[in-house]
Amino acid sequence: MNKEDHATRIGHVNLKVSNLESAIAFYTDVMGLTLMQRFGTGGAFLGFGGYHHHIGLNTLSSAGGAPPPESCTGLHHVAFLYPDRDALIAAVQRVMVHLKDVGSDEVPQVSDHGVSEAVYFHDPDNILIEMYCDRPTEAWPYDTAGNLAMFNEPVELETFLNS
Repeated sequence: MNKEDHATRIGHVNLKVSNLESAIAFYTDVMGLTLMQRFGTGGAFLGFGGYHHHIGLNTLSSAGGAPPPESCTGLHHVAFLYPDRDALIAAVQRVMVHLKDVGSDEVPQVSDHGVSEAVYFHDPDNILIEMYCDRPTEAWPYDTAGNLAMFNEPVELETFLNS
């Protein structure tokens, strides 16, 4: 396969969760996916725009389980790409309402990556969620040798929401 083959992409992610009902509620009510199919009490597929599934949820070996320790290998985060900054801000505002409703003291973290703006927070199973929107490719940073020069600069949440 050619490295420039843009037809190949990540299709979906399947997450082991501790509570299927809680996970379905989070990913539908907060993240905006649609429940496409249920597999009894052990799993579900959720998607955007009628697609069969972007997220799989399962409790086959994880029902009632605890999140892995930070020092373990595995999934770092799941990223949701929004079409533009306005859509991202609206989604972040939904997340903030959710965090308040569940009594969480987590404050979403915002980062400027040069190529994108990203907001990070955790789902009910402590899986790190990234919500982001890309900047136009002509605005991406490059070094003097012409290499992409992404970075990770923190941004205050209020600054991000009000800019």
